[in-house]
Amino acid sequence: MKLKAVLTIAGSDSSGGAGIQADLKTMIMNGVYGMSALTALTAQNTTGVSGIMEVSPEFLRKQIDAVFDDIRPDAVKIGMIPSAELAVTVADALKEHGARNVVLDPVMVATSGSRLMKEETVKALKERLIPVSDIITPNIPEAEVLTGQTITSCGDMEGAAAALGREFGCAVLCKGGHSVADADDVLFAGGRLTWFHGERIDNPNTHGTGCTLSSAIAANLAKGMDAEGAVREAKAYISGALAAMLDMGRGSGPLDHAFDSSGRFMGRW
Repeated sequence: MKLKAVLTIAGSDSSGGAGIQADLKTMIMNGVYGMSALTALTAQNTTGVSGIMEVSPEFLRKQIDAVFDDIRPDAVKIGMIPSAELAVTVADALKEHGARNVVLDPVMVATSGSRLMKEETVKALKERLIPVSDIITPNIPEAEVLTGQTITSCGDMEGAAAALGREFGCAVLCKGGHSVADADDVLFAGGRLTWFHGERIDNPNTHGTGCTLSSAIAANLAKGMDAEGAVREAKAYISGALAAMLDMGRGSGPLDHAFDSSGRFMGRW
């Protein structure tokens, strides 16, 4: 038996709720074979990040090459990129390998509020990494950084998604929250805007939601869905993971990635 394969390029979360740990859990629950290339080790838990140790650009490149040379991924998810040098390394590697279905979650701030991306990395992200991506998934603060615009309404979300999509030639999922659109997200793809209305789930444990959503999107793209279908199914998955009400840790705890015992989301195509 063969499965579709997805590579996550991201940081490690020692508490298991975000980063590559969340990515791999999400991938297996969404019916694909997950692989990883680590950009950094983090010392973190549900209350915050206490340390970050970056890998070298050379070693990150070796990890990516090793994956592509053996089990070629059908999609790639990019998460935490802690330096401009690593952003350039990832961009160069994906371009040279002709990577497909690249999903970039521009992780700038953790759910706990800790800053995870250096200022100079944003420039490399915009100049090198977004141009090799097929879809990016910024939340409102991240979209504000990328556009230089203030987002205070649904119309602003639409404008930011469309502006980024036209500038970089990729699909853009601008995620709601932060007092705007609550659980609703807007996708700019193929020149049109589509809203995805999500159920507001009263759960304070949201550690790793961005990682989980982008990984589920990548898994769905790998299985052959278009951008709209991939986002719609990913949002249904994350809603279920939140609704399971897992309660771990003293801060903003993780989702229940394994909530779906029926295997609905695994759908191995």
